Amino acid sequence: MPTLLLRNGRVIDPSQEIDRQTDLWIKDGTILGTGPQPGATADRTIDCTGLIVSPGLIDMHVHLREPGREEDETIATGTAAAVAGGITSVACMPNTEPPLDSRDAAEFVVLQARRAGNCNVFPIGAVTKNREGKELAELGGLVEGGAVAFTDDGAPVYSAEIMRRALEYCKMFDKAVLVHAEILELTQGGVMSEGFVSMQLGLRGMPAVAEDIMIARDVMLAGLTGGKVHILHVSTAGGVDLIRRGIAKGVRVSGEACPHHFILTDECLRTFDSNYKMSPPLRTQTDVAAILAGLTDGTLAVLATDHAPHAPEKKERELDQAPNGIIGLETFLPLCVTHLIEPGHLSWPQLLAKMTCNPAAVLGIDRGTLTPGRPADVTVIDPKVKWTVDATKFKSKSRNSPFHGTPVTGRAVVTIVGGEVKKNELG
Repeated sequence: MPTLLLRNGRVIDPSQEIDRQTDLWIKDGTILGTGPQPGATADRTIDCTGLIVSPGLIDMHVHLREPGREEDETIATGTAAAVAGGITSVACMPNTEPPLDSRDAAEFVVLQARRAGNCNVFPIGAVTKNREGKELAELGGLVEGGAVAFTDDGAPVYSAEIMRRALEYCKMFDKAVLVHAEILELTQGGVMSEGFVSMQLGLRGMPAVAEDIMIARDVMLAGLTGGKVHILHVSTAGGVDLIRRGIAKGVRVSGEACPHHFILTDECLRTFDSNYKMSPPLRTQTDVAAILAGLTDGTLAVLATDHAPHAPEKKERELDQAPNGIIGLETFLPLCVTHLIEPGHLSWPQLLAKMTCNPAAVLGIDRGTLTPGRPADVTVIDPKVKWTVDATKFKSKSRNSPFHGTPVTGRAVVTIVGGEVKKNELG
C-alpha cells in the first residue's frame, strides 16, 4: 500500500488534544504520524491547505436494513452514503428481518460489509431473541460474531428484570447496552410529540414523559449493576437532565443527540410532511434548547444520525400510516457545522470529539484517533464551503430527508478508510 501525505492541513485529533497546522502521514494502512517523518517518502500527496484533517467520522446509530428490507437500503448503498458523507465507520442497528440476534447474523453483516468495500461496519446485536423482549439473546455468541454493543432499538427492552440481566451480562464483555427509551402504553398510536401543536392539529401525541420514565429506569439500573448504558436519540429536556444527574452520580451512562432533534421542532408537522415523522418525535423549542445545552456542557457526548431509510412509496402514505425515520448519513457533517459550529455552540475539537473518539469509546472500537500505528481512517473537511442539500443525488437508496433544498456549510472532501482513499474531491 502506498505512503500517503496529507499536506499542510489543520489536523484536529481530540483523542490526543491535537489542533495545529501540520502534515499527516499514512503508511501501509496505518497512521505513521504528524509533522516531519525522517526517511519517509510520499507516493501520493494531497494538499489540505485551508482544510481540516480529522480522524475518520463515526456514526454509531445507523439502520442499514439488510437483511430483509433491501428495498429501503443495503449494506452496500448505506456504506457508500457513509463514505460520501465523510463517515469511515458505522455501527448498524439490529432491527432487520430477521433481527441480528445470533452469531451468524452478526457475521453476515461483517461479510457483506467486506464485500461492499466502502467503510467499516460494526454490527450491534439484539438484546433479546427476535427483539421480542422476552428472553436474552445469545450475547456471548454475538460478541464472537463481531457485535460491539447491544440494543433492541426501534423498541425498548420492556422488562426491567431483563434489562438488569442484560446490563450484568454485558458488563462481563465490557459492552454497552444502547437504550431506545419509550413507554409504549403512552405512545401507542402517536404520530408526533404531545403538546400544543398536536392538540391544534388533532393528531395523537407521544408525551415527553414516555421517554423520560424509561431513561430514569435504565440510568438507575446501570447504577445498580455497574453496567454501561447509552441513551440513543435523546429528544427531551427531561432526558438530558436525567443523564446529567446520572453522570454526576458516577453512573456509566452516556447520551447522544441527532441533528433533527436539535434543529427541528414539532411545528414542522404543520406541513403534514411524513419526512418530519420520527421516533422519538420532534419536540418543542424548549427541548431543542436543552439538547444544545447538553451538547455544550458535555452531557451528550455523542452525535449520531439515526439514519433510517424508507423507500419513497412507504413515506408517501398518510401521516398516520407512514413509517418513522429519516436518512442522515450524507447530511450529518454539514448540518452539525451549520447548526453547532457556526452559531458557536461547539468548537471544532468539541464537535469532532462527539463524532470520533467519543462514539469509539462507547462502542469500544479501535477507531476515532490519529495515534501512530492505529488504522488510517481519516476525513478531510472543507469547513467553509457553502452548498445546498440535494436528496436526489444521495448515494443512499432512499430519499426521505426533510433537509432537501436546505443551504448548509461544510463538507467532507476526502474520505480515507484503512489507508485507502475512498472519496477525493480535491483531484
